[in-house]
Amino acid sequence: MTSTSRPVTLPSGEAIPAMGQGTWHLAERPARRSDEIAALRLGLDLGLTLVDTAEMYADGATEVLVGEAIAGRRDEVFLVDKVLPHHATRTGTVRACQASLARLAVDHIDLYLLHWRGQVALAETVAGFADLQAAGLIRYWGVSNLDVDDLIDLAAVPGGDQAQTDQVLFNLVRRGAEYALLPWLSAHGIPAMAYSPIEQGRLLRHPVLTEVAQRHSATAAQIALAWVLAHDGVSAIPRTGRPEHVRANAEARGIGLGRDDLYLLDQAFPPPVQPRRLEAL
Repeated sequence: MTSTSRPVTLPSGEAIPAMGQGTWHLAERPARRSDEIAALRLGLDLGLTLVDTAEMYADGATEVLVGEAIAGRRDEVFLVDKVLPHHATRTGTVRACQASLARLAVDHIDLYLLHWRGQVALAETVAGFADLQAAGLIRYWGVSNLDVDDLIDLAAVPGGDQAQTDQVLFNLVRRGAEYALLPWLSAHGIPAMAYSPIEQGRLLRHPVLTEVAQRHSATAAQIALAWVLAHDGVSAIPRTGRPEHVRANAEARGIGLGRDDLYLLDQAFPPPVQPRRLEAL
């Protein structure tokens, strides 16, 4: 484990923030739109400049919202987007990316991910990513929800060794990736990106998490985030549409968990002792 305030380095050598902003479920309720845009913009002000979205979210409406939130500030943002598996043929990947760019109202995506593995051959998707890079429409590509066996398959296809991240479900109650996936990624110099790092709020009433939070004059959500961020080579993309929660998330970067804290959390949320299938939401 390491400091929570450090950046994460991609295989390309570029550093990205250890904490960014997720957008899953944003743009689903029109009454919350102004708050959601304000939250994303505040996050940029606070250094949460990695913004993650996907063509799947709200059937593209989330991308439109993200585009509005980052308008005039594109140069500040490391923008991550994702292509659905059934779109991920060589030509389909290009078409999907072009549609996402139009909804976002930007000319390129920094990191474009395969959302999960489907029926399309990985070689097809990688070829599509290469075409997008050659056209200047994406800078880097990566994957999401791929386990070790999938990553081994990916590395075996032409150009498949260029993946820059694997975005996975990882938090205190979803620790299966620690057994094999995170070590494999670390050995290959590929960072993980943790989505739902506070389990969509479901773990925040746990008494041990509350106890550790009280020690640090923090919230349970901040401790859950600090725990994820303390893992070397892992970034986190918590999602919130509320500015006050964005500010609290940003403050979690300054929380350093001690040995006693980590012992208590391990007792309450045990690490895996055998392989587990990678979980997803």
